[in-house]
Amino acid sequence: MFDAQIRPLIDPPLNALGRALAGRGVTADGVTLGGLALGLLAAVAIVFQAYTLALILILLSRLADGLDGAVARATRKTDFGGYLDITCDFLFYGAIPMAFVWADPSANAAAGAFLLTSFYFNGATFLGYAIMAEKHEITTEERGSKSLYFTGGLLEGFETIAFFCLLCLIPTWFAPLAWAFGTLCFITAASRIVLARQVFAPDD
Repeated sequence: MFDAQIRPLIDPPLNALGRALAGRGVTADGVTLGGLALGLLAAVAIVFQAYTLALILILLSRLADGLDGAVARATRKTDFGGYLDITCDFLFYGAIPMAFVWADPSANAAAGAFLLTSFYFNGATFLGYAIMAEKHEITTEERGSKSLYFTGGLLEGFETIAFFCLLCLIPTWFAPLAWAFGTLCFITAASRIVLARQVFAPDD
């Protein structure tokens, strides 16, 4: 919901840092994989209930997620880089809820399963829309220069990261927060289907 408003604020410093990293020979794919590694380490920290460490690692991971695109813009954007980025993002988004379930299965399993199902559904509508947008040659840079078409919605990247950070701050609230956030994910996915029906349906 807030991604488009945040991009003009965070892109200039990210682009400057991206140019600096590119000048030192750092690759965009390397930054992507480094960000994934930090995100998976955050999941491990959550399993062992080291929530403050997990919070720091999540923030560093998402910084890397923003920097990989900046490095790519300073060097050369590739289709594989965009593919790798979105694939790593989805693995990260699944690993964090899974880690909370593993940290306390008896309290978190049902809510975690619901949350992961909502992520799965939401991700399918997101990627499906991106494929159809490419087919119809629809483009946008409202959320920055992306390899895929990014549709808006009630919940986007900013809200998801804020949610993960909140979980690390109050982990005992995982279950009610997961039920609530998962419900909003289902609403976001449903609204994207309605949008797709309006944009991609054949003219009567």
